[in-house]
Amino acid sequence: MIERYTLPEIGRIWEEENKFRIWLEIEILACEAQAKAGRIPAEAVETIRQKANFDVRRIQEIEAQVHHDVIAFLTNVAEYVGEPARYIHYGMTSSDVLDTALAVQMKQAGELIAAKLKQFESLLAEKALEYKDVLQVGRTHGVHAEPITFGFKIAVWYDEIRRHRQRWQQAVERAAVGKISGAVGTFDHLDPEVEAYVCEKLGLKPAPISTQVIQRDVHAEYVAVLAQIAATLEKIAVEIRHLQRTEVLEVEEPFGKGQKGSSAMPHKKNPILTERITGMARLLRGNLVAALENVALWHERDISHSSVERVILPDATITVYYMLTKMYQVIQGMVVHPDRMEKNLNLTNGLIFSQAVLLSLVEKGISREDAYRLVQRNAMKVWEGAGDFPSVLKQDAEVLQYLSAEEIDRICNLQHRLRNIDRIFERLGLLNNR
Repeated sequence: MIERYTLPEIGRIWEEENKFRIWLEIEILACEAQAKAGRIPAEAVETIRQKANFDVRRIQEIEAQVHHDVIAFLTNVAEYVGEPARYIHYGMTSSDVLDTALAVQMKQAGELIAAKLKQFESLLAEKALEYKDVLQVGRTHGVHAEPITFGFKIAVWYDEIRRHRQRWQQAVERAAVGKISGAVGTFDHLDPEVEAYVCEKLGLKPAPISTQVIQRDVHAEYVAVLAQIAATLEKIAVEIRHLQRTEVLEVEEPFGKGQKGSSAMPHKKNPILTERITGMARLLRGNLVAALENVALWHERDISHSSVERVILPDATITVYYMLTKMYQVIQGMVVHPDRMEKNLNLTNGLIFSQAVLLSLVEKGISREDAYRLVQRNAMKVWEGAGDFPSVLKQDAEVLQYLSAEEIDRICNLQHRLRNIDRIFERLGLLNNR
């Protein structure tokens, strides 16, 4: 059977050795199925199974002459098998081998990426719980909004990765289909049982219908989910980059002993890993465009998709695998500064409570428009340096007509504002799993 790669070197899946090994297994399995149907002598299949082999360099040498990779492969295999090789590839077309083998490779890569996603999801759950109660200011438009916790921020990432893991499982399942149905997919020279046998042995499902190729919307979906995963990793990376800015300095990505940040400025600790992840996400979006353009082929098949897939499928899977590996390292080793988060939370002198005050005034019977005017008037005074927000509110006679000083203090209370964090974590299943 085909070797299942479990080593972290996902690139091995896309090496010529693995590809040709899958090709050979497909051809042998097809011969076995043909023999079961009585179309090939059983003794010929025994010889093929025993002697069939290939040499990558020899295939490349033949391909340089014939300019056809499958023909070069079959020619080389025949050099090992001898006369019974005439039964190999019987009734089949090149894409029967190419697309079925590609499905195996996509499944192999998919399993490795799925394991990385699960590992990363678990780490995010752990970190979300660790920082669940660490106060941090929430920002919208880059401006201080209302308080959150750092664990809440990570929990958002956790939930997104969890969705990607579900999407990825579905995309890999849909991509794990083979076809051994001949030149235009009508089984003119093959029985559907051959396809069913080969696919079962390879751990695939037969494509319900195909032309000369498996339809490329399957591959586009596969790359689309990879691009979505990369987009979320970029989202996390961009957030950490912002939080590492000198003016913010709430979180830093790991900076190893002996690491250098700048060739010119020795003091620098630059967020190079998260910047790298940001850049790689751009590559994945480009790969997705190419994958979508592969969907439209001429009639029952052309090969305009082939050259594209030789680049984007290995690159996309390897890149996402690498991104997940690096982002795991970033989250695992990130340096969190709760004291800095608290300092930044207080930068606006209590303005983060403006909506709470607004709603409290509305509850007292004042119109929303008038409440907004009162709160904004006092907020602008705080921006101009008049003092902290609760104190300024207590100096406004019109506000005091509706809210007492004690009520203002109760409203401008951080713990009261974050009373539902535990309920959110319970809804995510994070607290329930403890």
